[in-house]
Amino acid sequence: MSIPATTQRTAPASSASFSGGEDPDHIRDRLPFLHRRSMMQRGVRAFLEARGHMEVETPYAVPTPGEEVHLHPFHTVRETPQGQQEDLFLHTSPEFAMKRIVAATGLPVFQFARVWRNGERSGLHAPEFTMLEWYHPGLGLSGLMDETEALMKAVLPSVLNHPGSAGTQDTLDLTQPFERLTMEEAFQRHAGIDLLPTEGDAQALAVAAGCPLRDGENWEDLFFRLLLERIEPAIGRTRPTFLTHWPASQAALACRDPANPQVALRFELYAAGMELANAFEELTDATEQRTRFHADRAARRSLYPQRPDWPMDEALLRALPQMPPCSGIALGFDRLVMLACGTSRIQDVLWISV
Repeated sequence: MSIPATTQRTAPASSASFSGGEDPDHIRDRLPFLHRRSMMQRGVRAFLEARGHMEVETPYAVPTPGEEVHLHPFHTVRETPQGQQEDLFLHTSPEFAMKRIVAATGLPVFQFARVWRNGERSGLHAPEFTMLEWYHPGLGLSGLMDETEALMKAVLPSVLNHPGSAGTQDTLDLTQPFERLTMEEAFQRHAGIDLLPTEGDAQALAVAAGCPLRDGENWEDLFFRLLLERIEPAIGRTRPTFLTHWPASQAALACRDPANPQVALRFELYAAGMELANAFEELTDATEQRTRFHADRAARRSLYPQRPDWPMDEALLRALPQMPPCSGIALGFDRLVMLACGTSRIQDVLWISV
């Protein structure tokens, strides 16, 4: 199902800000974008259902919102009819629940999930947004890249214009095969750095990068600074780019590459200056996953001691050994719509912003 290009390529001048309390005119101004959003949602459903995926729904308020170190969930409290109270959190991803469904059924599944990440707000970020997440048993990372590329080509115009990194207009061509670039290749090509031998050694990475370490900066901090400053601006400009095979320390839910245990079977997808998706060939070893969760929890408590804690998701850990070999992806649906509409503001493609 191919969706034609929209006639409106820039954000409406009167679009509302994130201050909330929009008047009706602001919603009407955005109707071309919102119509496109609806069309794309139908197109995605048709694409995934045609490939045998079942749409599912999972709870939004959960005891364990996720384990990613730097994501901050919204906290709430559930009261029982007897007056007892239980801490719950609005999930940062439906991943844990969806994996339990895959483990129980063996089915390929997808979900348009509302997700929440506290403290995030910018042109690309909203504290509440829509995540398109799907899991495909029996599909490896390469096959998931094939499927993701086919989905994007089915629901996006074949050629898209977007602001370039130097203030010019770039053209994103979806008629060409998407680029597939390992993290090691990307750092070598765009930063002149042999990345993997430096892993865990911040000073070695700083020397290779020709930049001084900042106060308190560790290897992971510098890795992401270089990714943001040198790699991301150089990829996905004229065709979408899959950035694959991340250092193993940067993929807590992915299995390692059997051909090279230094890297994990993870990719992120970049297009027109945006990160669109994050994907893993899923780890199904519950013992290894528990170890990684404990490491993430220790890091989170050290970095954010004021943040609330939550129980380990034991239901997920029990389910993992029953999960078939599987790859899964989380794609920012709002950003996909932004790409189609040619806008750089996520609020332009939301029905209501608060």
